[in-house]
Amino acid sequence: MTKNEELPSLIKAISDHEVAGFDGVEAPHTSLSGIEAAEIETHSVSISMPPSPVEHKAKRVLFDDDSTNLAPPPSAPTTMFYSQPIPKASALHEAITNGKSAPLPPRINKLRDKRYDSFKTWSGKLERQLTNLRGRPCEREPHRVEMGSVPVDRYFDALEGPELDVLRPSEEILLPEDKLWPFLLRFPVSSFGICLGVSSQAIMWKTISSTESTRFLHISPHINQVFWFISIAVMAAVAAIYALKLVFYWEAVRREYHHPIRVNFFFAPWIALLFLAMGIPPSINKTLPKPLWYVLMTPIFCLEVKIYGQWMSGGQRRLSKVANPCNHLSVVGNFVGALLGASMGIKEGPIFFFAIGLAHYTVLFVTLYQRLPTNETLPKELHPVFFLFVAAPSVASMAWAKMVGSFDFGSRIAYFIGMFLYLSLAIRVNFFRGIRFSLAWWAYTFPMTGAAIATIRYSSAVDNAVTKTFAVILCLVATLIVAALLVVTVIHAFILGDLFPNDMAIAISERRPKSSTTRRWYHRRAASSDAAVDQYLKFSDAKDAELVETQPAGP
Repeated sequence: MTKNEELPSLIKAISDHEVAGFDGVEAPHTSLSGIEAAEIETHSVSISMPPSPVEHKAKRVLFDDDSTNLAPPPSAPTTMFYSQPIPKASALHEAITNGKSAPLPPRINKLRDKRYDSFKTWSGKLERQLTNLRGRPCEREPHRVEMGSVPVDRYFDALEGPELDVLRPSEEILLPEDKLWPFLLRFPVSSFGICLGVSSQAIMWKTISSTESTRFLHISPHINQVFWFISIAVMAAVAAIYALKLVFYWEAVRREYHHPIRVNFFFAPWIALLFLAMGIPPSINKTLPKPLWYVLMTPIFCLEVKIYGQWMSGGQRRLSKVANPCNHLSVVGNFVGALLGASMGIKEGPIFFFAIGLAHYTVLFVTLYQRLPTNETLPKELHPVFFLFVAAPSVASMAWAKMVGSFDFGSRIAYFIGMFLYLSLAIRVNFFRGIRFSLAWWAYTFPMTGAAIATIRYSSAVDNAVTKTFAVILCLVATLIVAALLVVTVIHAFILGDLFPNDMAIAISERRPKSSTTRRWYHRRAASSDAAVDQYLKFSDAKDAELVETQPAGP
């Protein structure tokens, strides 16, 4: 463009005269010449401001040929507006539109309750692997929370109740108290007691239908088949649920194993399998393979080596400290295994386990009978466990009779011991009034069933009306007890909904709370000066505090 070339009149007018309010410049009061005014036609220019967070309106500038002066528009604010980026659709909306999966926003993952991670296997590592296999990558946990072994003293200090399952008021737990825990965390190992009660009924009805002394009752073998299949179903269900707990909540299972009472229930699943082997209907199988006995007795032997060694070596888990009627579960497995092995034609194995069971039952019987001063009086809610005293001698009498081939004097001695203990408990009606229901009661039903089976065997050796009547009465009592427990269990499970409450026994902290320790120290030093008390409370360990207490006081 040359210098002599003239600009169009409209552009020249805009260049010479700034528009008011557009660039912060007010309109000048200079009038246009007549030629320029004539050349300018009437134009309407609409200018829209770019999007901004401040509300704005379109500015309209009018150029009129008839006007010689530009009318000054109203004053406009001098705020500068900047262009904003065009908003995009959300990633979740695009994923839904395109049909592709998209990860959830990070803030949603943060809403997950992580208070249970310390009890999960590998702090949820297995759960993350399963999530990745489903095609949903999940975030890594910052670090794993390591949990040490809880000493046995902590269980006695932090818990109370008949089975050490009630938290003391001064204690705190690692899991939330304001909500119901996951089902697997609330499912205890004592649930295998249901398998013991039902499977022992299968053995009893098999014995009634196949023994000569009770043929007059005309009991059909189909009852044995019904109880045996029910036992198989119950055992499969309980074992499957606890296997899931073993996989996903290993820390909870480990704490149950270190619990001074719960550890005895780890014998229950293997004893229940021995009961299923003995109660198998003759129409299904009459002879069991001998390797089956060794497979079932191996875990029992491993548990006994561990627990009996702790009883013998002393320490925190010595028998005089952890003795409880539930310890009979760790002994009765020897006699049940000896009975099954002798029934299968095995010679040395049954004698081996019978000898181990006899030795440790004698020690346990004396310890529990004396109630050593180191043990507190057994609470009222645990009175039904006294029937476990009856289990071992009753099963031992049948095992000895099977090994020697007759119900001789040795079998009768064990049988009479069991019957005396049974009668001494049964006549004490007030002993079992006002007690609270517990799922562990199922483990206390098989001793009564074992006593009934032993009585049937005894009535075969001593065949008269008294022994037969006694056998029928004990069988009826055992059946009624199992039926009553079944009804109560169903009520608590489906009506009351409290069959599996939060299991406080597995959620205790590893160390005693400082508040309770501080109060105990304060009472010890109540007669000391304020300065000595302040120095005393600085220590978090009781041993260090005792050292300070022995030091001479300053001037």
